[in-house]
Amino acid sequence: MDFLNFIKPGNTIQPGAGKLLIAEPFLQDNNFSRSVVLLCEHGEEGTVGFILNHLTELTLGELLPDLSFIKADIYEGGPVQTDTLHILHRIPDVLGGKEICQGIYWGGSYDILQEILHDNTYKPENIRLFVGYTGWSPGQLDKELEEGSWFVTEMPSASLLQAEPANVWKEAISFLGKEYQYLANMPINPQLN
Repeated sequence: MDFLNFIKPGNTIQPGAGKLLIAEPFLQDNNFSRSVVLLCEHGEEGTVGFILNHLTELTLGELLPDLSFIKADIYEGGPVQTDTLHILHRIPDVLGGKEICQGIYWGGSYDILQEILHDNTYKPENIRLFVGYTGWSPGQLDKELEEGSWFVTEMPSASLLQAEPANVWKEAISFLGKEYQYLANMPINPQLN
């Protein structure tokens, strides 16, 4: 019996903008081990998302030297184009952007972002900054889903930008349903248990 099929009772939610990808407990890829990815696009041209629980040690000043005095968390959005800065936020009236799920927007004006960061006229829980992103070519994510590398679920948008990075994976598992709860306590390497 395939072990991944044994641990996965059956996941029927399809990937799409605003959905979460949760790495299966034993995914060994260093970029995605115990990752939770918020999808922003999924279609014929491929898939784009951001890892919600990989906090970097980067400072804002390293990315935007004029804002070196501002303390802001920077997340690793993924291994693609790690020289780019991306925004997820809840303030479309200020920044603009594309709504990807209820109340969560992707992108917007970087000039205005710099202004509100400089003037400290924002709430940290309303903005999350990422270097790089996660991307899949057409059909690639579907193949990984068939292989059992990811679970797909939804999470209340109110929780998406507020959860502590260390808790995001376990919290996301809780939204898969009761039959998945035991996965949250699985060791990364069951052979070491």
